[in-house]
Amino acid sequence: MSRESKISGLCELGLYIKNFTVKKEDDYNGDDEKFAALLRKSEIENPWFTIENQKFALNQWADLLNEGNLNEWLSHYKASLVPKRVGLILAGNIPMVGFHDVISVVLSNHIPIIKLSSKDKRMLPFLMDKWNEFSNGNVPYEMVERLESFDAVIATGSNNTARYLEYYFKDSLSIIRKNRTSVAVLKGDETDEELQLLAEDIFRYYGLGCRNVTRLFIPDDFLIDRIFENFLNFKEIINHNKYANNYEYNRAVYLLNQENFWDNNFVMLKEDEALFSPLSIINFSRYSTLDDVRDFIEANEENIQAVVAKPELGFESIGLGEAQNPGLDTYADHVDTMKFLEVI
Repeated sequence: MSRESKISGLCELGLYIKNFTVKKEDDYNGDDEKFAALLRKSEIENPWFTIENQKFALNQWADLLNEGNLNEWLSHYKASLVPKRVGLILAGNIPMVGFHDVISVVLSNHIPIIKLSSKDKRMLPFLMDKWNEFSNGNVPYEMVERLESFDAVIATGSNNTARYLEYYFKDSLSIIRKNRTSVAVLKGDETDEELQLLAEDIFRYYGLGCRNVTRLFIPDDFLIDRIFENFLNFKEIINHNKYANNYEYNRAVYLLNQENFWDNNFVMLKEDEALFSPLSIINFSRYSTLDDVRDFIEANEENIQAVVAKPELGFESIGLGEAQNPGLDTYADHVDTMKFLEVI
């Protein structure tokens, strides 16, 4: 089961995904039609998984899955000489969110034992079958309803679920992930184009991902109107029934409680120190000095997935518009999955 054949097959899978996402429906062949049907079924079963967002996730992976990217990433790690069974409990908050764990396990020369999320159960089995086909049958994996007979576990869940998982797997080698969110720090001189990129960090996947920005830091003299004006490209988000229900509910609660908030009819801004915010709400605070922002980020480090900011602000950050474009060497909760898989 050479790593080379797995990499080659994964590159072919990347090309297949790219070709699929750019084709028109009239040009679909048999496999394409099957894949398209799976995407439609996924959206029916989980309305958050719109065709647009599923194809966005597929395109992000298609851009990553090439020989140069994969070899550069893997050059820092050793493949295991003794394959182990690694249980994977996958999240289902955004499309393909568990795919990185799967390819990490396979390319470490281990066998993923995959428990899919009920919210995202269609796409991954199809892609794994295609990868195995492109690799001449050299990609071992199992799909299971319950994890049994494993050597290590990587599991993702809510904070409440994580407590249960930590107890359940207390005697196993494990990575247990919890809720996280992302923040953005504005310098104050951002162009309209840069604020529009920030909107992508906030609204992509309806804000359901751990890399979505839910908390803003803005300078004391920054005009809220500039934020709303540059979010208009996402105004159609309110036409999504489940998002609209969240928006209407949260708005009603704020009105009943006579709380101060800013509203543009599809998202609300609330001046609030809380890191996490309800869906359709962005918490923000104004700052006088960046030291105040650094103190907040340091105090909440365990709950922050990414910081979005211009590089000149001096944070360990990613650029505006890059939150939903993680690289192969970007690890959830900042825990190096590949290093973990080297030593199990």
